[in-house]
Amino acid sequence: MTTHVLSLLVEDKPGLLTRVAGLFARRGFNIESLAVGVTEVPGLSRITVVVDVDELPLEQVTKQLNKLVNVIKIVELDAAASVQREHMLIKVRADNQTRSNVLEVVSLFRASIVDYATDALVVEVTGDKAKVEAFLRALEPFGIKELAQSGLLAIGRGGKSITERVLRG
Repeated sequence: MTTHVLSLLVEDKPGLLTRVAGLFARRGFNIESLAVGVTEVPGLSRITVVVDVDELPLEQVTKQLNKLVNVIKIVELDAAASVQREHMLIKVRADNQTRSNVLEVVSLFRASIVDYATDALVVEVTGDKAKVEAFLRALEPFGIKELAQSGLLAIGRGGKSITERVLRG
């Protein structure tokens, strides 16, 4: 099995996300990451789905997704031909003795402090999967109290846009 990143351009309609996720569930695929948001075109949204499956079953699901009325375009994004980022908030223990060490790690990974308390810091980090995982490993010795992570966001490199292609015909 290999990891695949799919970018779906869809009409912004209620229930569409449920139907998309349902197609993967009916095939027994576990969605590793899911991110949904608006696009630069009013009325259209982008769904980024990360799944770990073989090529042939993925092709079958892609064909079924294309049959959904509100799905406009599906593109598989290769890691080398796209920009892929994860976003994470981490609440880490940081008392008077460890705070400077935590701040050093935050600086090293170009993360940022978004909330400060006497016993903890909330840190925001953005990057590829390897960077985010390395950052977590660096913070673990201090004690991670809480963690929230977005789904992977991905967009193709270069000047081409899937929305431009769709709008032109």
